[in-house]
Amino acid sequence: MPSTPHPYRSVFRPGLFAGQVHWVTGGGSGIGRCVAHELASLGATVVISGRTQGKLDRVAAEIAEDGGRADTIAFDIRDEDAVKAGVAAVIARHGPVAGLVNNAGGQFPAPLLAIGKKGFDAVVANNLTGGFLMMRELFLASMQQHGGAIVNMTADFRNGMPGMGHSGAARAGMSNLTMTAAFEWAHAGVRVNAVAPGWIASSGMDHYGGAMKSIIPRLKQHVPLRRLGVEAEVSAAIVFLLSPAAAFITGVTLPIDGAASLGSEIFPLGPEAKSVPFDGFHRAVVPDVLK
Repeated sequence: MPSTPHPYRSVFRPGLFAGQVHWVTGGGSGIGRCVAHELASLGATVVISGRTQGKLDRVAAEIAEDGGRADTIAFDIRDEDAVKAGVAAVIARHGPVAGLVNNAGGQFPAPLLAIGKKGFDAVVANNLTGGFLMMRELFLASMQQHGGAIVNMTADFRNGMPGMGHSGAARAGMSNLTMTAAFEWAHAGVRVNAVAPGWIASSGMDHYGGAMKSIIPRLKQHVPLRRLGVEAEVSAAIVFLLSPAAAFITGVTLPIDGAASLGSEIFPLGPEAKSVPFDGFHRAVVPDVLK
């Protein structure tokens, strides 16, 4: 029985993914942790991967406490040989993988003139190349034969990404890669979509220091909905794109940003908004920077 007083409050029907295996990269924290919980609550056997085994073990233990099933595997998605070995190991253990959530990634704030080649390459590898390797290997090893759905993680890059140009370039590349894969792999019954979260109240916010740390609490002032998003709102969009209800949706990048990327100073934001967050994740934790 779950040890928490309230299980995940998903809007999707119980047992939606029963008998299926779904893989969440970067599942040890933040949005990936939330997605893993929701998929498990809907009956999936969830594989969570990342670079730190301890973080993965903690999330797997949470899912088990809540009555779900989770497995873990630690490796670096930037390492092609590690990706190949990891995919082979998971399929040998669990069989075909029905869904991949390409969530792993990361970046650091810096203006373009301060980004060296090493830092640029590292961010692109984290947010684009590694995701490509996961997509390709799972397609070759499982989805080419059995079909499936992939949801890639991008970000709010529509107006550029000043202060994180390396991440913006990688995320835009992932959105374009999503369209290409959707076209090339449709014949195999594989759908490929992406989500582009804006400012989401997640543990990743606590990784930033300096000027960025002081800006984060004020970000909601620039969102028409006048609040930050929560992890469950991103997870719900991902789960929909993985579900049979999205069977004719492929090749899209879905913004989840409260309309922050729209409008201009010509039409200023109103003084308040009546938006209420979706309180779905029963284990959500407010980032320290927002407390």
